[in-house]
Amino acid sequence: MPNSTKNITAMANAIRALAMDAVQQANSGHPGAPMGMADMAVALWSRHLRHHPAQPQWADRDRFVLSNGHASMLIYALLHLTGYDLPISEIKAFRQMHSKTPGHPEVGITPGVETTTGPLGQGITNAVGMALAEKMLATEFNREGHRVVDHHTYAFLGDGCLMEGISHEAAALAGAWKLSKLIALYDDNGISIDGQVAPWFVDDTPKRFEAYGWNVVGPVDGHDVDAVDGAIEKAKMCTDKPTLIVCKTAIGKGSPNRANTAKAHGEPLGGDEIKLTRETLGWPHDAFVIPEEVYADWNAKADGEQLVNDWNQRFAAYKTAYPELAAEFTRRMAGELPANFAEICVQAVASAHDKAETVASRKASQIALEFFTAGLPEMLGGSADLTGSNLTNTKSTPAFRVDEDGAVVLTDGKPGRHINYGVREFGMAAIMNGVALHGGYIPYAGTFLTFSDYSRNAIRMAALMKQRVIHVFTHDSIGLGEDGPTHQSVEHAASLRLIPGLDVWRPADTTETTVAWSIALANKNRPSALLLSRQNLPYAPKQDADVITQGAYILAEPSEVGLKKKAVAVIIATGSEVQLALHAQAELAKLAIPVRVVSMPSTTVFDRQPVAYKKEVLPANLPRIAVEAGVTDGWWKYGCAAVVGIDTYGESAPAGVLFKHFGFTTDNVVATVRKVLQLKK
Repeated sequence: MPNSTKNITAMANAIRALAMDAVQQANSGHPGAPMGMADMAVALWSRHLRHHPAQPQWADRDRFVLSNGHASMLIYALLHLTGYDLPISEIKAFRQMHSKTPGHPEVGITPGVETTTGPLGQGITNAVGMALAEKMLATEFNREGHRVVDHHTYAFLGDGCLMEGISHEAAALAGAWKLSKLIALYDDNGISIDGQVAPWFVDDTPKRFEAYGWNVVGPVDGHDVDAVDGAIEKAKMCTDKPTLIVCKTAIGKGSPNRANTAKAHGEPLGGDEIKLTRETLGWPHDAFVIPEEVYADWNAKADGEQLVNDWNQRFAAYKTAYPELAAEFTRRMAGELPANFAEICVQAVASAHDKAETVASRKASQIALEFFTAGLPEMLGGSADLTGSNLTNTKSTPAFRVDEDGAVVLTDGKPGRHINYGVREFGMAAIMNGVALHGGYIPYAGTFLTFSDYSRNAIRMAALMKQRVIHVFTHDSIGLGEDGPTHQSVEHAASLRLIPGLDVWRPADTTETTVAWSIALANKNRPSALLLSRQNLPYAPKQDADVITQGAYILAEPSEVGLKKKAVAVIIATGSEVQLALHAQAELAKLAIPVRVVSMPSTTVFDRQPVAYKKEVLPANLPRIAVEAGVTDGWWKYGCAAVVGIDTYGESAPAGVLFKHFGFTTDNVVATVRKVLQLKK
């Protein structure tokens, strides 16, 4: 609510001054959006946002997402002014090496930044994930008289975010899920890099969001703090819809010659224009100088301390009344796995080993998920309209649903844990990032591997942000058969392996699949992608499942096919091609040619192993032949003498016909090994 003692004009102008000064000093950045959204920020941050600068990770804080991340100086100014650990020296170091003020906001770098934004549209989609997590946690943990989860998710977004197609995916789901604690403030300034957006952005945004099932407020004057404040109050009263507040603003507000022009967007204003802007704003202070009274008006530490103390008292009462729930909530918000996680892993792996089933690895994944979802209530699954194909659902994960009033439908007293995302792969991936960032859940979801291209930038963002998000990609090769090259992945495994910080698994059987899941779940700071087959894969007998955790291991020595000789070559294979490698090993043994078979379910994990282990698995003196139903490029780094792969698109035909056509046969692998050995001589 309004505080008549605060100088809201000076508070907004402090943001404008810091933004234009920091961008000018860096000679790089985007001053216009922070200057245009400054009054919106005053309304939200000084009158509504529940946060504590001294405790940025307080569990029940409101989440704030700057979806138009190029406006990063807005959030940096806010964090500095309200009292976060972001001193003026960091503002002066904007966009400089190792500063806490990088070009776009990065979670884990700057205290108070909730997500990494910059790729437009993904921030608002992350916000949808955060709001979903809040709604589900509140349903799961709150009890009558005890509301320990009760916060809003706010997002600022601009025209660019709304032009990106992912905003459609995210907004539609937010409306379907009736995320009433999601409030998005749209900076409607009509300007993008290329100029006035009117010729190419003709959407009626309010009607668009009303069609999604949102509550729309405005347009309001985005430079009238009281008007924006009132709009937020109105939004908070809506209990069954997310809200979009349309704020009409001028980009570069206060700049006499740059306001309302594209020149304000992505370049420094220039010394002369900054001088004129100071005069126009009535801001006589030198660069990076903020009067003490303005700091005092912005300081949120005292209010934040009170908010946290009040919540701590409520949580203490909750803990007394519901000690087990309180302990579970604390564990999950800390991202810690259950105390018996190792035991669950052992049981799941032992079951896979003992049963030695011949099933598709997508089915092996579902079998493993039955163990993990039963033991880890934080696992939140889903699929992009392919549940029956991806097999991401389990007995422990009924479908997530909300009723007409927006309440989460309960199954056996708990919210459903499997989400029907619809045909929205990109939105699904970015929503999962938001869920992971919020805390309390480990999101996983599935689609076909070929559609990972739709998800790719969100997968990259998960890796950049070091978030535990698990992608289940099924139908991983030409082995899916008749659907043809549009659906047959060829380059996708290699492409995903190029993303730094992403673990990629392509398991060969039930045990490898289960181990892959166990490692993906244990990786608190790393996303994972599981690449799984449509077709059945025979079980590959193995003596030790622990070695699978190292990404590659010796699956079969020549002695296992009756040859008492040392190997003269190594066949490396992944996924469905491991059986092909084993068959080739057996045929080569008949020719008295001893070879070792190495299963490499995860090149990314293997690459992190000690050099000694790598040399043990792949001896330097033995030629290597890789076999994988995908492009060959990624295998040459292992010093392969040959690669049996596919560097063209597939065809529409039954899987067996395709494998033969493209050379994935025992005879071809045998011939390739023999040719390599002859060349070596």
